Amino acid sequence: MKLVIVESPSKAKTIEKYLGGDFTVRASVGHIRDLPKSNKDAVDVEAGFVPRYQIVKEKQKVIDELHREAEKADEVILATDPDREGEAIAWHLSETIGLKSPKRIVFNEITESAVQHALQNPRAIDDELVKAQEARRVLDRLFGYDLSGLIWKKVRYGLSAGRVQSPALRILMEREREIRAFVPEKFWVLSADVKTKKGEQFTVICAEEPKTAEEAERVLKAAEGGKWSVIDVEESEASRTPRAPFTTSTLQQAASTRLGYSPSRTMRIAQKLYEAGFITYMRTDSPNLAKEAQAALIATARKEFGEQYVAPRVFKTKSKSAQEAHEAVRPTNPGKRSAGANDEQKKLYELIRARALASQMADAKMLRTKIIANVEGSPIPDFAANGSRVIFDGWLAADPAARGEDVELPKVAAKDPLTLMAAHSEEKETQPPARYSEAGLVKELEKRGIGRPSTYASIIKTLEDRGYVEKQGRTLIPTHTGDVVSSFLEDHFKEYISDTFTAEMEDELDQIAEGKREYEKTLRDFYAPFTKAVKSKNKIEKLTNMGDAPPEFPCPICKGPMVYKLSRTGRFMSCARFPECLGARKEDGSEIAPPKEIGENCPQCKDGKLIEREGRFGRFIACSNYPKCKFVKQDPAEAERAKTGVPCPVCKKGEMVERRGRFGPFFSCSNYPECRNAIKARPTGKICEMCGSLMMAGTKTIPERCSNKTCPMHNPHKLTK
Repeated sequence: MKLVIVESPSKAKTIEKYLGGDFTVRASVGHIRDLPKSNKDAVDVEAGFVPRYQIVKEKQKVIDELHREAEKADEVILATDPDREGEAIAWHLSETIGLKSPKRIVFNEITESAVQHALQNPRAIDDELVKAQEARRVLDRLFGYDLSGLIWKKVRYGLSAGRVQSPALRILMEREREIRAFVPEKFWVLSADVKTKKGEQFTVICAEEPKTAEEAERVLKAAEGGKWSVIDVEESEASRTPRAPFTTSTLQQAASTRLGYSPSRTMRIAQKLYEAGFITYMRTDSPNLAKEAQAALIATARKEFGEQYVAPRVFKTKSKSAQEAHEAVRPTNPGKRSAGANDEQKKLYELIRARALASQMADAKMLRTKIIANVEGSPIPDFAANGSRVIFDGWLAADPAARGEDVELPKVAAKDPLTLMAAHSEEKETQPPARYSEAGLVKELEKRGIGRPSTYASIIKTLEDRGYVEKQGRTLIPTHTGDVVSSFLEDHFKEYISDTFTAEMEDELDQIAEGKREYEKTLRDFYAPFTKAVKSKNKIEKLTNMGDAPPEFPCPICKGPMVYKLSRTGRFMSCARFPECLGARKEDGSEIAPPKEIGENCPQCKDGKLIEREGRFGRFIACSNYPKCKFVKQDPAEAERAKTGVPCPVCKKGEMVERRGRFGPFFSCSNYPECRNAIKARPTGKICEMCGSLMMAGTKTIPERCSNKTCPMHNPHKLTK
């Protein structure tokens, strides 16, 4: 018997269809080992940056099962994803289960032919690729923990920095500062509605935009008082060339623009399509197509649209780090017009298919027309109308959503008379540069060489989760917290969050994967000057305020001036004389009642006083020694209501109780902070038979599910399909 190990149960189910009875397919359900949360124990720097891995919580049962299956097997085949992360998972499986000589297979698509071809061409685990992933993980940990620790001391407790997250935040803040500094200028848009001898009406717009009302009025008067005619007609044929098949970056951008999907949502949906065998692997920076795939796309284009629509093309990447062995994101069977288990999967599949098919089709031909008109003998700027229409749709036949609207203009010739119907003047202001959308930030990160295809979605999600940006529609807007953190890092660690440093570091990590750089030397070259830079900032003054508050909001207690400060819940106004005066206001100017002692000692730390404070969810009573002591006194009736009666399965001492957090209600152990066990929904009291975690309430269609996201029972409906 041969044992095949993959990451996910759904991928295992798809592969199992293509293998005979001699094979058993099992899933590791993601990573089985990771670095511990404590930085002190995570990496042994002195020993050469040796990571001290721990088995991921609740994965021991999965490991034990895989170990039993491996002992029974004649051969173990590791079929994890074809990238750094997949290679690392394969290595961790081999190390943890104790495999002696496992075979490693990779495939860019989960189809029968691809799986069988991979089985016939196994290889050993790529140690250099594993080292590259390990270097990235260790580097991110050292960078994040060291800088975050300093930010906690100098800015505010609980904030964080990251090797790629912080440069991305800096890019957003640079644009935000441009917007703040922008001074709008007035201008006027002048247009004229005219009609031909045949009565066909169209609108021409002035080629120049006057900067003053007087100039706009002068042009408008001349336009209304003169005789109009056509000055010239320019016609030109233009081609629209199809774009390359999708890479991870361009897929995320198109899905955001066309479908309104966030990058993280796009990747989740694409993962499902890949695991079901409908598309190729979705983490790639190469637009390359295999010859067989290109032939299949050409055949489909020929069959659906005809020979005149076919135009084979080869696309090469512009990225230095792209792996040409990887393919673009494309359908595994281009003849299949629709695929996916639900509407969002079908929409994304159709987008991927349309782009791949269009890439092998002929240019679209457009006829562009420009009519230039003016008042005869008058010294005013020309007015013009631009039109275009498709004369051969070419690749647009496969991707009609990319077509845009035709703008038809009437047939006219130079010197033809025109009749003015009406002239218009509209006052406008120049606009500041637009804030980045999710798609725009992904494009910018790729352009600057910051991050890699597998990280774009997680970068944006981290910035949102940390409260550094807010999403309004598709636009990313930095928060006050994001502003403070970015400004602090730009002032003190400009070099380490620069485009140059981040892009060069990415290249060095890529070179480790190629065997051109050494793991230890790369990390030592970074870490020695970095730790020195962090230590040199230990004596800088703590950032206590964010500038003066508006004078119309004096201190509610002493009537003195106020300054902006940062709290865990955002920006607020504090008396400039703090701590002598405790006056405070919310950002909207409303007064915040000062903390006041209630005459009780803290029952947890013993030496603190219980104080009534103002919080995000109203008044509450907590210890004066916060954040060292996190005791919060609960209302007896509220405490009783929050109880679930379900004992905590982790510490065995506490009970699962309802709490409220940034993202709404959740359930965690009453023994917090000693025990940090927490789940999203109300526990049912049952224990998962597969992983030992608590079962929790689900939805109408899935009444109960496992609280462990990595357990197959988290999505029990998929196990019975």
